[in-house]
Amino acid sequence: MNRFEVPIAQLTFTEKLDLMEMLWADMAGNEKNLESPAWHEAILSDREAALQAGKITVSNWEEAKERIKKNVA
Repeated sequence: MNRFEVPIAQLTFTEKLDLMEMLWADMAGNEKNLESPAWHEAILSDREAALQAGKITVSNWEEAKERIKKNVA
């Protein structure tokens, strides 16, 4: 497939969102083609080790959202 130019600067905000949604839907439907970069594995391993060592804790999604809201405000 040849590379092509998309006039992104000329698209409306809504058109840009539509384009992102189309791309995401297509990519998400082909998960086997999406490989995580090698550095993801290193970070996950480090976090798992920290969790096992008791250096970090986990929280449920609702608690995490509240903490994020407080930190952003």
